[in-house]
Amino acid sequence: KLAHGKRLNRRERKQVRDAEKDKYIEMRNQGHDEVSNTKEAVALRNYRLRNKKRKGLLRKQQSSLAEVLFPGVAPEQYGDNEPIAVYADLVESRKNPLPYEYYDMPYCNEPTESQFKKKKRERKNLGSRLQGHDLKVAPFYFRVKQDKGCTVMCATTMDTKTLRWVRKLVKAQYRVQLTLDRLPVLMRSSEFNYAVRGYPFGFQAPMSIQSLQAGEYYLFNHLKFIVTYYEDSSEFEGVRITGFDVHPVSIQHETPRGDVSPTTSLTTCDGESVHNDPSTYLKLSAPGHQPLTVVYSYEVAWESSELTWADRWDVYLIGAPDDDLHYFSIVNSLMIVLFLTGAI
Repeated sequence: KLAHGKRLNRRERKQVRDAEKDKYIEMRNQGHDEVSNTKEAVALRNYRLRNKKRKGLLRKQQSSLAEVLFPGVAPEQYGDNEPIAVYADLVESRKNPLPYEYYDMPYCNEPTESQFKKKKRERKNLGSRLQGHDLKVAPFYFRVKQDKGCTVMCATTMDTKTLRWVRKLVKAQYRVQLTLDRLPVLMRSSEFNYAVRGYPFGFQAPMSIQSLQAGEYYLFNHLKFIVTYYEDSSEFEGVRITGFDVHPVSIQHETPRGDVSPTTSLTTCDGESVHNDPSTYLKLSAPGHQPLTVVYSYEVAWESSELTWADRWDVYLIGAPDDDLHYFSIVNSLMIVLFLTGAI
């Protein structure tokens, strides 16, 4: 019936949905995750998104949910070795309603836009404009398809007062938000099948890790970026960015002497990849109430992927449980509006 363009009845539609559900459960039992860029993960995400379209308010027959939520967004191609800017958004927390600007944090200074030879300003979406977000150029230097080992950005000194403030930020679980090609940075794990936007400012050591001091605060001062791209010379020139992942690491870098720049080479950051070693984590404390010198660094890896540009938002649309529509909150807000209208 589908081949001849005929519509299925209710019973046949239910059979199709049951078959899709059984296939989904079978693939999950086989150990396939939903957040990777494999064919199996794409199929699992498509099943989840179809269910969201059936259960949600958007029931139009669209080719993809991204066309409904992000209309008019066109892909952008980048040439090899072309510089591309990373933008910093607000630093926010689910425990504290007070957000901060990226450069309110004890990070490096904001670079000038001329360093990136930008052709045009970053275009904001409607949500960013309504919320008043002002994207800033982040202090990372990316070039298309050019891997980069551990690179020093800068060194900052935190006094006792700043250390207390930063520890409060870590305790409140503040997360840093970055974007590349209008794609939010993502922390994902195929092992635990989760994907969340942004990365935490730091972490508090749990009791389960014996090599760390329980309850101590640690700072993420090194970022491992992974940028996935898709290229097809028969359809377009250059590459299209389809993923922007980050893996934060805490590391006690060698204390530098003098000024620090991206060309500075340290024994703990000499152009190679940084290993995640609990014995070298950076504590947010200094002996004798002395200032703490923090060296920030990052590395970049570019990976080719079969994931197309049109499907790059699928992993975000699946999201965490809190990203689903909160129907109770919507009904509650409507009832409050009706009550206040009647009272007035």
